[in-house]
Amino acid sequence: MTDFYRPLLLALMMIYGTGCSGQVPTSGNPIFEGWYADPEAVVVKGKCWVFPTFSAEYDKQLFFDAFSSSDLVKWKKHPRVLTSDNVKWARRAMWAPALVEKDGKYYLFFSANDVHEGEIGGIGVAVSKKPQGPYKDALGKPLIQHIVNGAQPIDQFVFKDDDGEYYMYYGGWGHCNVVRMSADLLGIIPFADGEIYKEVTPEHYVEGPFMLKRNGKYYFMWSEGGWGQPDYSVSYAISDSPLGPFRRIGKILEQDAQIATGAGHHSVIKGRGEDEWYIVYHRRPLTETAANSRMTCIDRLEFDSNGYIKPVKMTNEGVKRTKLK
Repeated sequence: MTDFYRPLLLALMMIYGTGCSGQVPTSGNPIFEGWYADPEAVVVKGKCWVFPTFSAEYDKQLFFDAFSSSDLVKWKKHPRVLTSDNVKWARRAMWAPALVEKDGKYYLFFSANDVHEGEIGGIGVAVSKKPQGPYKDALGKPLIQHIVNGAQPIDQFVFKDDDGEYYMYYGGWGHCNVVRMSADLLGIIPFADGEIYKEVTPEHYVEGPFMLKRNGKYYFMWSEGGWGQPDYSVSYAISDSPLGPFRRIGKILEQDAQIATGAGHHSVIKGRGEDEWYIVYHRRPLTETAANSRMTCIDRLEFDSNGYIKPVKMTNEGVKRTKLK
């Protein structure tokens, strides 16, 4: 090897790992090839599964691929876990999948058709006996189709609380609703006060809601800015209740002039450590300006001593190899 190439090789080894003795491999960012966005990450039986949007023109977004990893470094692709062939009412713009496991079944919630009032589309749910699918439409129609409280029925996230209750947070167009899920996860039921849809929109909310519970506190997160713009970002609030109120604290993920732009629409998973967390999100390379040029990345998410989320530092290295509970 010539001295000319040695610095370049060493840099690549630092970023992507080597597998050689003494080296700790890292995931690198993006964690898998291809334009993928809106990643939903979930840990199932010690393995991390990521279900992203295939980032393309709406008329080409007609399927979902999934990716799995036992160590957050090596990823396996599971192509076409759900396609429009198995969702007869979905004709375009299938995006933002979200996985929930319950009683040995896997429920894949998704958005389809970029629906407007009076159109067919919205939030659907498909079911499988395995996380890698194949999934089949469970209802033959959308679970939520109508525009309620100004929220377009997209970008759903299903959260299980410690008491066994399941809630779905969803909404685009600057509005967010929360609904209570039925026991079979195939319907929505009223809250104790009789309401079915509760609006919980925080300041500057645009889309992409996510809920995390830590030390008895509810951390509600969402995306701000335009999904195709450099200013796409993630902010959060903390509440004592899954129903809020959610008062915006500030941004935790945003563009970095040295790394990438358009960082947003994320999810969070817990590692093996007591307070070990990872954020999975999409971002746009500095070399790209097209709206759909988005790639899925992972970095550490940390809290300070007062329980606030520290601003996430985006990296090219990604995260180190780790085992998951």
